[in-house]
Amino acid sequence: MARIVILGAGIAGHTVARYLNLWLGKAHEIVVVSPNAKWNWIPSNIWVGVGDMKEDDVCFDLAEIYRKTRVDFRQAKALSINPEGDATSAQPYVSIEYTLPARAGERENISYDYLVNATGPKLNFGATPGLGPEHGLTVSVCTASHALEANEQLQQNIGAMRAGASRTFVVGTGHGTCTCQGAAFEYIYNVDHKLREAGVRDKARIVWLSNEYELGDFGMGGVHIKRGGYITNAKNFAESLMVERGMAWITRAHVTKVEAGQIHYETLDGNFHVQEFDFAMLIPPFCGVGLKAFDRAGADITGQLFAPNGFMRVDADYTPRPFIEWSARDWPKTYQTPGYRNIFSVGIAFAPPHLISKPMQSANGTPINPAPPRTGMPSAAMAKSVAKSICDMLKGSEKPTQSASMADMGAACVASTGAGFFSGSAVTMTVFPVVPDFEKYPEYGRDLNLTFGEIGLAGHWMKYLLHHAFIYQARLRPGWSLMPD
Repeated sequence: MARIVILGAGIAGHTVARYLNLWLGKAHEIVVVSPNAKWNWIPSNIWVGVGDMKEDDVCFDLAEIYRKTRVDFRQAKALSINPEGDATSAQPYVSIEYTLPARAGERENISYDYLVNATGPKLNFGATPGLGPEHGLTVSVCTASHALEANEQLQQNIGAMRAGASRTFVVGTGHGTCTCQGAAFEYIYNVDHKLREAGVRDKARIVWLSNEYELGDFGMGGVHIKRGGYITNAKNFAESLMVERGMAWITRAHVTKVEAGQIHYETLDGNFHVQEFDFAMLIPPFCGVGLKAFDRAGADITGQLFAPNGFMRVDADYTPRPFIEWSARDWPKTYQTPGYRNIFSVGIAFAPPHLISKPMQSANGTPINPAPPRTGMPSAAMAKSVAKSICDMLKGSEKPTQSASMADMGAACVASTGAGFFSGSAVTMTVFPVVPDFEKYPEYGRDLNLTFGEIGLAGHWMKYLLHHAFIYQARLRPGWSLMPD
C-alpha cells in the first residue's frame, strides 16, 4: 500500500484528493494536510465582500466531507519536506504542525510515497507597509473572513454617503508584482453596482489602481478578443466598461505604502504619487508559504526544490534568457519536481518559468509587472492531470502519463455583478491558450475562435450556476465526477 500526501485543500489540493479517492479505491492511503478547517470557493468571495452572500454560502467544513471518503484529513500546516528521508531511514516524509485547536502546536512527521504540493500562496501583505486587513489599512477579498470585513467597511461608507458624505473607493493591486487582477476587476464592478443600488453612486469616486501596463492585461500580456464579428483588444474592452460606469483608472503603478486615507505609489516613469481614499480593496502580492527542504544528512536544499519566491520548481524551463526568447514550450506539462519523481506541485504552489506579461521596471529600477494567473480552471485541470499520473505510476508507469500545460489549455473568466438570478450582468471572457503560443498562432498568440468576450445577463447566469455547480462538485454530491472541472 502506498501513501499519497497532499499539502493543501484549496481548489487544486481538494481536486487531487477527490479524484485519487475516486480512482484508487482501498488499495492506497490518501492524506490531506491543510491548516484551514474549511474549503472556500474563492471566486464567490467577491459576493461576500459586497453583502450578497454569507460565509456559509462559499465555505464548507473539510473534515465533514472527508469523513465520507477514505481520505485522512489533518488540520495542520506543512513545515518542511525531507524527500530523501534522514539518517535513520530513506523513507521520505513531511513535517507538519497541527492547527486543530485540540492539538495546536503539536508536530508530526508523515511519511509518503507520493507528495503533491498544493499549498497555494502566502498572502504577502507585509511586502507593502500598511497593506491588508489584519495589520494594515486596506481590505481584501482573498479569504471569506477578509471579504466579510470588506463588506462591513463598504456598508459603513454607504451609510455615510446616505447621510450626505462623499467617498473615494480605490480597488486594484497593492504591489508592483501582484497577480489576481481579475478578482479586483470583478470586485470594483460589484462595488459600483452596490452604490447604484443604494442610490449613492453620485457621491462616490471610484478608482482602479493596478500594476498592469494597460487595462485588460490581467497578467496574460493582454488579450485580443473576437466580439460581434470584430477583433479588439482587452484594453479597449476594459476601458469602455470603466468609461460607461464613470470610473477612473491608474495603471503601471506599484504601491509603496499605505497610510491613513492615502495610498502612495510609484509609476513606471519613476514618479511618485498619492491617491486619497476612504475605502480601499487592494490585492496583495503572493509568495510561497515558506516550506523548507532538507536532504538525508539534514543539509538545507530549499533552494533546490523551490524558486526564490518560495514556489516549487517543476518540469518547466527556468533558464534565464531575454523576454523575446521566452516560449510557450517553457511551461510545465506534468508538474513533477526535477530530481524527485514522486513529488508534484499544482495550482499557485508551482513556480512559473517566467512572466506572461512583458517584464517592466520603473525608472528607479522597481519591478512593475503582473505575475501570471494560475487559479480556477487551470488549477483544477493540472490537479486532475497529476492525480491520474499518480494512479498510473502506482500501476507501474515509470513517468507521469498526463499533460496539462497552461500553453495548451484555455480558461474562462466571468466577472459578475449582483448575485440574484434575474438581476445583474457579467463580463464573460474566454482565453485559449492561457499562455500565448506565437508559433501556433503567430498573429495574436491565441486562437481567436476560442478567445472572445461578451457582456450581459447570460454571463451572469453562468457565474451564478457555476457557483452552485462547483460547490456541489466539491462537496462530493451524487454524480460529481460526471461534471466538468
